[in-house]
Amino acid sequence: METEKLVRNTTLLLCFAAGFCDTLTFVAAGELFSAHVTGNFIVFAYDLIKHNNPHDWQKLLTFPVFVLAVMLGGRIGKKSANMYTLIILEGLLLLISGILSALLISGGQNTGWQVQLIVILLVTAMAFQNTFGKLYSKATYGLTTVMTGNVTQASLDLIKGITTRPADAETWISFKKQATLIIGFLAGCFAGALMAKHYGLVSVLLPGAMMLAWLGANNLFKQQAA
Repeated sequence: METEKLVRNTTLLLCFAAGFCDTLTFVAAGELFSAHVTGNFIVFAYDLIKHNNPHDWQKLLTFPVFVLAVMLGGRIGKKSANMYTLIILEGLLLLISGILSALLISGGQNTGWQVQLIVILLVTAMAFQNTFGKLYSKATYGLTTVMTGNVTQASLDLIKGITTRPADAETWISFKKQATLIIGFLAGCFAGALMAKHYGLVSVLLPGAMMLAWLGANNLFKQQAA
């Protein structure tokens, strides 16, 4: 039961963080995605035909940053004795991003090297989260950064659960897990949008503090890798 509770809470926290950061950077950093980085390809193509902004190339920079960060995260994860090392590093990166935002960015600025630096740190943090999910697939209910696959599975589980007689308990368990992923991400999106509107990129202090506080409360700073 305790293990199931840990997995559920890990799922909610990471989904919230991803939804928060993705929405935050989209609203406060020139329509950039930090978790769903391939979405930046679409935004970049759109900007090219609509805006012709010299800063548009920055959207493509997130992709190589993400790839390199995943490679780095893979090395760190495999060498660390603590399976939550990548999440610890993610939380620290989010806190550092928030502090630097407070020091370097003012007046609703959403372009410039200061913003690009913050975005690179956030993309790296999200890359570590993605890597954690791949290395330790049983630590969460599923992918915590992009919801398309989770919504697809939830839809399949829902129709199967409704139409199957007698009721299939495993199908409804799967549906509840997918719902946890989706609800956590959606809550993060709403919170990220609201805080981005009022406070800008410094808002990333919230998920960073939540993540490290949760790790500490659950004694996960010394958790051994499986």
